[in-house]
Amino acid sequence: MTKARPMIAGNWKMNGLSSDLDEVRALTAAMELRVPACRVIICPPASLIERLSTAAEGSRLEVGGQDCRPERQGAFTGDVSAEMLADAGASLVILGHSERRAGFGETDALVAAKVEASVQAGLEPIICVGETLAERESGHAVGVVTAQVRQSLPASLAGAPFAIAYEPVWAIGTGLTPSIDQIEEIHSAIRSTLVELFGDPGLQPPILYGGSVKPTNAKDILQALEVGGALVGGASLKAKDFLAIIEAA
Repeated sequence: MTKARPMIAGNWKMNGLSSDLDEVRALTAAMELRVPACRVIICPPASLIERLSTAAEGSRLEVGGQDCRPERQGAFTGDVSAEMLADAGASLVILGHSERRAGFGETDALVAAKVEASVQAGLEPIICVGETLAERESGHAVGVVTAQVRQSLPASLAGAPFAIAYEPVWAIGTGLTPSIDQIEEIHSAIRSTLVELFGDPGLQPPILYGGSVKPTNAKDILQALEVGGALVGGASLKAKDFLAIIEAA
């Protein structure tokens, strides 16, 4: 079975105004001159999805959302549904990011419901998992992460395109990164869990690494066993830095 193409996804989080679309235009222009070997995605805040999609039209850049409700519509002030993301021009969505799990109390069950909603809306989910520093230091990292995978992926995901993003919570935005051995241990455990859940098709989805990925460490991380791409935070906001990571894939 042929594995999916590597994926480099940029999570802009709560950053980005219309003026930042110039960085997107610079990125797409550079990708026309040097075609990347990987899929390239930017997930901007919801306010920019439609304008970023327009700016990226006709290019190799794909656009995603950062979260969605599991419901299709309703009295959920300030939230967006998966269908709304797709209608605005998104084709992917990040779900279960640790900032959502920790800051908004999102459970694995809620993440699984969001995954199901995203698939029904035709979106490709990028499902985030990862352990805290306390869980890492107590020796429970593998168990915590594989449990999140099992409980955050609904059975309806079988046969649908998706990606897993491993982001150790203690590495996000801190400048810290696990060792290559630690990354490979978790990614291999995730792969085994995907095969356990889905059989041979579990060999297909890319497993991204996220957490302080930057141009200086991207190459080593992306060459690690079972690393099928990266989920990039701050370094995705500037075309020059993001391109350096893309070219390392």
